[in-house]
Amino acid sequence: MGYTYINGSVTAPKGFTASGIHCGIRKNKTKRDLALIFCEKKCTAAAVYTTNLVKSSPITVTKKNLEDGYAQAVIVNSGNANTCNADGIEKAELMCSLAAEKLGISAEDIIVGSTGVIGQILPIEPIRDGMEQLVAELSADGATNAAEAIMTTDTISKEVAVETTIAGKTVRVGGISKGSGMIHPNMATMLCFVTTDAAVSSDMIRKAVKTAADKTFNMISIDGDTSTNDTLSVMASGLAGNPEITEENEDYFVFLEALTAVCRDLARMMAKDGEGATKLLTCIVSGAKTGADAKGVAKSVICSSLLKAAMFGADANWGRVLCAIGYSGCDVDVEKVDVAFASKAGKIEVCKNGAGIEFSEEIAKTILVEDEIEILVDLNDGEGTAEAYGCDLTYEYVKINGDYRT
Repeated sequence: MGYTYINGSVTAPKGFTASGIHCGIRKNKTKRDLALIFCEKKCTAAAVYTTNLVKSSPITVTKKNLEDGYAQAVIVNSGNANTCNADGIEKAELMCSLAAEKLGISAEDIIVGSTGVIGQILPIEPIRDGMEQLVAELSADGATNAAEAIMTTDTISKEVAVETTIAGKTVRVGGISKGSGMIHPNMATMLCFVTTDAAVSSDMIRKAVKTAADKTFNMISIDGDTSTNDTLSVMASGLAGNPEITEENEDYFVFLEALTAVCRDLARMMAKDGEGATKLLTCIVSGAKTGADAKGVAKSVICSSLLKAAMFGADANWGRVLCAIGYSGCDVDVEKVDVAFASKAGKIEVCKNGAGIEFSEEIAKTILVEDEIEILVDLNDGEGTAEAYGCDLTYEYVKINGDYRT
């Protein structure tokens, strides 16, 4: 591992400050609803977005603003998704303009995001009235406030930062994310904002963010719904002082490893904080004919509502794993498949060569009552490997989504 974890998140890299306030979009005054991330200099930047045909207006505006490969700030509100609104583009552009005016930068250098209820008009007045406070509170200690301000049904804020060395220079990568519902593979799957002080060209940032997303955020599923607002963006200030990364050389892969680590940790946090969830599920697939087959099987297993329900009940129903593998559409010889369940309480094999084997239900129960479960699938047919992340399906999930708007 070529990186180490450090305290902080989006303000850990050089040049970045952040803030988060309650401006009034949410009725609950105890919840922050407006976040800002700012860099003292223009950054190379890139983003990936939801594949849902219904996309939020902020995505349209952000795509346009990032066409030149640069950005200097991120402005995000929660409580209202600004999606399916006739004035959505206008409001997203206004958010950029209001922030740009107070920051003294161009509105085209701002990434904008929104999250919350779909189809309700976003009131711009609270954002306009809160912008002065939001900018005034920018600080190196403001990352946690920003992380809290982008939360919706999340129960915890999600932050992480790592440090690595590139060409003798210390480089940091940090991120915040939100997401616990409407989470399903096909990037993006949430809102995530990553910063780094590495010097990386726009082209290489674009390549790195796609590669990292495919290995991490695109391997999460909480409920099978791909959201309309999902965005993963990365801004690189270059203030670490390393020679600019302009090709896929050793420096690039060191940077990519650090970026992927940040994205993977945030992805796991999101999966564990799935709406109503009590357990983080990780499906680890080995022995696949290809990497694509491994990813397809891992995703299929982690997306199975029946398996998710079984994990909630600590039921070692391995047949549901085989069922999900069978309809994955991947090239699998089911008569070679081995399955085991594992947690900090131990490991138990439940299936060998596609058939059940004797095992202790009592020991299996002890393993599956833990809050982090590994579903180990060995296809015994090649070198392909993959991991996918999800959570159990609980009564609470239905309760949360039965009255989400009210």
